[in-house]
Amino acid sequence: MTGTVPGMRTAPTVKQTVWSVVGLLLLLEVASGVLQGYYTPIYTDIARHLDIKDADVNWFEAAQLIVSAIAVPPLARLGDQIGHKKILVIATLITAAGTWATAFAPSFGVFLAAWAITGVYVVWLPLEVAIVHLRAHGDEGLTRRGAALLVATLEVSVIIGAGVSGAVVGPLPMVAVLAVPAVVITAVLLAIWRWLPPTSQPTGGRFDWTGLTLLTAMVGLVMAGLVVVRVSGPGSVLAWGLIVLGVAMAVPFARAQLRAAAPLVDIRLLGTRAQLPIQLTAALSGMSVLGAQIPLSTFARTDPAVAGYGLGTGAGFVSVLIVVYVFSMVVGALLYPRLTRATSVRPAMAIAAVLVALGYAMWLPWHATTAQALTNMLVAGLGSGALVAAIPAAAAAAAPASKAGMATGLTNAIKTLGGAVASAIFAIALSATGSIADPTKGHAPLSGYLTVWAVCSAAALVAAALLLLVRPTAGPALAHR
Repeated sequence: MTGTVPGMRTAPTVKQTVWSVVGLLLLLEVASGVLQGYYTPIYTDIARHLDIKDADVNWFEAAQLIVSAIAVPPLARLGDQIGHKKILVIATLITAAGTWATAFAPSFGVFLAAWAITGVYVVWLPLEVAIVHLRAHGDEGLTRRGAALLVATLEVSVIIGAGVSGAVVGPLPMVAVLAVPAVVITAVLLAIWRWLPPTSQPTGGRFDWTGLTLLTAMVGLVMAGLVVVRVSGPGSVLAWGLIVLGVAMAVPFARAQLRAAAPLVDIRLLGTRAQLPIQLTAALSGMSVLGAQIPLSTFARTDPAVAGYGLGTGAGFVSVLIVVYVFSMVVGALLYPRLTRATSVRPAMAIAAVLVALGYAMWLPWHATTAQALTNMLVAGLGSGALVAAIPAAAAAAAPASKAGMATGLTNAIKTLGGAVASAIFAIALSATGSIADPTKGHAPLSGYLTVWAVCSAAALVAAALLLLVRPTAGPALAHR
């Protein structure tokens, strides 16, 4: 006969431990959602506060993308080496400092620098998924459910953040308005620092400073080139020179990583059939999730009486379109674990990618009414939400425990690069004059929008094909599990 002694506490199960950790990590995703949704409705107000042109607001996205793409891989790798909680705390501290600095920035330059460093928040989700994966002790179903809940919380918080900023921007002075995200992130920082337990024993080892230097040069040159393409158009020699130099840096970077005892990026792991399709799917999904949102907004605001196409709506409908898209992402993220139980991971991800492809393909014939726009984004959002939840969880499952943070971190960094590439391509396609430097010269051609939707659809179809055709094998990643 077995039983428990009265008054004695029983050890928590793996599931109880995972959900208690997920509960704390949800706070970070609330803060992440606030960061991603809070500023969107008040960009014009920020421009007036800083006494800059509306066009200069585009530099916010460019600066933050560059920092995110460069910072995420080393931070994720450090999570494996010195502890995921420590890096989460450091990244949150940096983000909090950046948001406080934006609230009190005396000039556009200071504001832009502070805004850029907040881009380190992109490492939160991949580190969170790595933590959940390690706490679940190989229970991939539990990891997928945890990741889905984190993504759902993120998307709901985006909507809440947008609603809060719209409500406070009038009654409060701009310093107070800009301080709201700083207060939220600081509170979350204290909670994570105080109550989040550390993960398993860090791997230790020397940090790969050579790899970081080469990666920074490679990503920095490519991102800078893409920014110049957006500003100066595809005819810029400087832009293509920067991109070519950045791509060329991949050769010494890969050689250095293959020689390193503890590489920043494990090239051999990324080349496995278990990992490569997932990372490529991250890049391809970034083209629509990160690159297509501004074109969708400008299309909706275009007056068909003037341009011959567009929905002719106001900012209110754009907000509704965003809400529908984000809520469908929530539903997609929450349905993904159920879909994997009915099929398996790769087919479930492929189905999600096909939904994204279908949603953007529907834009090609159906873009004349608001009902069509809402339906298209509903379909695309279901697939996008599932992929956002699926990709880091699948990357963690296809990596040894000692490199879970690196694998999940790379999915976000690569997704950011995919979004940046798409953003540059779309800016060229939508430019009426071949340059977006002077957007007052005319509306973008309809063919530009058709190009945007076709590229997003094709990228998702390629991702689905990779997921189904490249069969995983028991390579290095799985052999070390």
